[in-house]
Amino acid sequence: MTETITVRSPYDRTIIAERPLQSLDDLSKIYEKAEAVKNGKIPLPLAERIEILHRAAEIVDKKQNEFAMQASAEGGKPLTDSIIELKRAIQGIKEAANSVSGLVGREIPMNLNAPSQGRFAFTFREPIGIVTSISAFNHPFNLSVHQVIPAIACGCPVIIKPALTTPLSCYNLIECLYEAGLPKEWAQPILCQDEVAEKLVTEPRNSFLSFIGSAKVGWKLRSKLPVGAHCALEHGGAAPVILFADADLEKALPLITKGGFYHAGQVCVSVQRLFCEASVVEGFANALAEQASQLVVGDPKSSKTEVGPLIMEREVDRVAQWVDEAVAAGGKLLTGGKKISDTCYQPTVILDPPDHCRLSQEEIFGPVVAIYSFKTDEEAITRANNVPFSFQAAVFGQNMDRIMNVVKGFSATAVMVNDHTAFRVDWMPFGGRKASGMGVGGILPTMMEMTQEKLVVLKSDAFLK
Repeated sequence: MTETITVRSPYDRTIIAERPLQSLDDLSKIYEKAEAVKNGKIPLPLAERIEILHRAAEIVDKKQNEFAMQASAEGGKPLTDSIIELKRAIQGIKEAANSVSGLVGREIPMNLNAPSQGRFAFTFREPIGIVTSISAFNHPFNLSVHQVIPAIACGCPVIIKPALTTPLSCYNLIECLYEAGLPKEWAQPILCQDEVAEKLVTEPRNSFLSFIGSAKVGWKLRSKLPVGAHCALEHGGAAPVILFADADLEKALPLITKGGFYHAGQVCVSVQRLFCEASVVEGFANALAEQASQLVVGDPKSSKTEVGPLIMEREVDRVAQWVDEAVAAGGKLLTGGKKISDTCYQPTVILDPPDHCRLSQEEIFGPVVAIYSFKTDEEAITRANNVPFSFQAAVFGQNMDRIMNVVKGFSATAVMVNDHTAFRVDWMPFGGRKASGMGVGGILPTMMEMTQEKLVVLKSDAFLK
């Protein structure tokens, strides 16, 4: 009897779908198909792949409202935000088709000394091999795009395991690719439990792992990759923002509100720690608390909802525990701090929790923003960096010397100036360092990661100079 998984609404726990789980026997067959692609037995020239991606983008475009509703239902993101996610996904597919020309090699100088005389050298990029992708729940359609589409664009067969809580969006994308003409062997979804997923990663034929999820799981899986396999890991963060007294506070307020509470804070670069200059901290903290208290929390299907549920009930309990700890340790609760239901938590703002509590040190992945007062720029930078993570950060202000001092001082892979930490367009490099991950995301950057450079050296008297 085939084991199944039940996909439920994270808001009211109603059943959305039942899906069969795949076994180790299924995994072996999946890799056989992927290997056939890798070995050239199911060829798909570049021009055809580009055409397929453009057709797939058109198909997704026609179905985007249907797909947005399903992504919202299974993931809990408000429908208005899921619609934006689908538009990004369509753009991402087109971006991959248009970016293949960026996979270029380079000329290597020769004739610089006696041994290199009479030679001409250049490189080109070729597919790395079989790509295995493990995805996360929080952007179920667009993350699948980022882990599947670049692989196809650059000529790699791809196997993707979506999150068990949100598999439907991934399958929607794969079906659109099939409808656009992609042979099924080129992109294969697999829905499985952890035991099979670990075999998915350790399979000797795996050439590249694309993982989006928790640091604990990601680093463990990296240690089990087959010899020679590459990987890109995208984990979480506890994104810091430094706000100077001369910042345009009126413009900063809605940006920080959106960055902190978008998708109930379940975003790897959500605003979590806000360092405000002492002279403005009280006023801005109260203003942010007022904005947070007015956010509409509830059913993601409603057009009025701004903050939806957390993905699982146990996550609501965990967020509540972390908030209670921060307040008990001395943080001042300005708004929120309570469960609305088993699945929803109030948007919460806490002033000056201690630097050692979990809210200040770990990724809360919930609708909570902590605010800290600082007196000197160096103090703010030091405290902002005093976490295991390095991902996106932000600074608000007018003085460019102070801003650039922060930009250079931040332990971050990207710094937003006068914008929130969660800003992203899909063609920009995106990824973390330290506990936040390794490798670079984004459409073309991912394609670079999924290809390898090969050197060619030609020897001929015609190259003598």
